[in-house]
Amino acid sequence: MDFTQFITKPGMDSIQNRIYDLMNNERPDVIKAVTIAREMGDLSENAEYKAAKERQRAIDHEIDFLRRRSAQLKVIDTSVFPKDTVRFGLYCRTKDTDTGEEQWFHVVGVDEINFPEDEGVMAVSIASPIGKGLLGKKPGEIALIQAPMGERKLEILEIK
Repeated sequence: MDFTQFITKPGMDSIQNRIYDLMNNERPDVIKAVTIAREMGDLSENAEYKAAKERQRAIDHEIDFLRRRSAQLKVIDTSVFPKDTVRFGLYCRTKDTDTGEEQWFHVVGVDEINFPEDEGVMAVSIASPIGKGLLGKKPGEIALIQAPMGERKLEILEIK
């Protein structure tokens, strides 16, 4: 199963909010900057114009990418999931068995990790080593994580 096509409802809302912000705030501002820079004269040596046009292209590219990507994603309603096992879209509190450090994780789609999370919660992609290791674990079980920085053992303390 291709988990990279899944997204939570809040994740999709974040993408839609980003598109809205780009279209209604950032893009109009950069278009004004292009117009002002154009009025400064010779465009071939106008650094402000070139920078504004480059920013406009980047915004247009991001809007296009987010629209195309959001059309491919399948929104998963995680509110109906039982909280007995770590599943996509759920939060889990873990304790590193080596360091004793506790951490909240939110297992999300690959497109969600670039959006701000709740304070103290680390978003992990369902396709990442941590996300894969946490999936299917129950409270009291140990998730063995094979990460590039080495092996980690995370005890599942709580799921919500």
